[in-house]
Amino acid sequence: MVVDDELGVRELIGDALRLGGYDAIEAVDGQEALQILRHTQPDLMIVDVNMPVMNGFELLEKIRDRGLQTPVIMLSARGDRIDVTHGLQLGADDYVRKPFGLEELLLRVTAVLRRSSNAEEPATVLKCGPVELDARVHRVKRDGTLIEMSPTEFRLLEYLLQHQARVVTRSELLRQVWGIDFETDTSVVDTYISYLRRKLHDDTFAGIKTIRGVGFQIEAE
Repeated sequence: MVVDDELGVRELIGDALRLGGYDAIEAVDGQEALQILRHTQPDLMIVDVNMPVMNGFELLEKIRDRGLQTPVIMLSARGDRIDVTHGLQLGADDYVRKPFGLEELLLRVTAVLRRSSNAEEPATVLKCGPVELDARVHRVKRDGTLIEMSPTEFRLLEYLLQHQARVVTRSELLRQVWGIDFETDTSVVDTYISYLRRKLHDDTFAGIKTIRGVGFQIEAE
């Protein structure tokens, strides 16, 4: 689904997606997108940030509040760090700045769809100390107690658990969890690490370590 109030941009992206072999539906604003989502479940949404009535951030927040985990690529001429961080914190899977090349956009679409489809494949339960993650049912437990996780928090924890034998860098996490493969000074990784610590750490377990100047590692204590 392409959500953009500019007809030319909406049609351009829709046509490019169709030429790339995808089915594309279009919505003129956030309100129409929400109406479509009542009876249609797209595999991915491309959402413009600057729209009247309901901007892209508000639409994304409503989508996540409803429990929908549909991958979302934010599209905006606003490339400020605070805007990128805000979109990612709300649960966006990628952020593409205008102006953009259609080839680049299609590559981002392919990458996000690949990540989301891989996340749905059956996986073994991952454990570290009292933390247990089951990707098959999208569930995290700590000492047997269910812990609520946002889609982004879940992906970050899953990646850390999959690689708990080594230290993972910030750039690796940005690339693998958020799909950001370009230079950026965003603090979104540190922000989400703090979210995980708040939910999982206590006096008996503080397994998510910061390796100064390198990255992060999770280990059983």
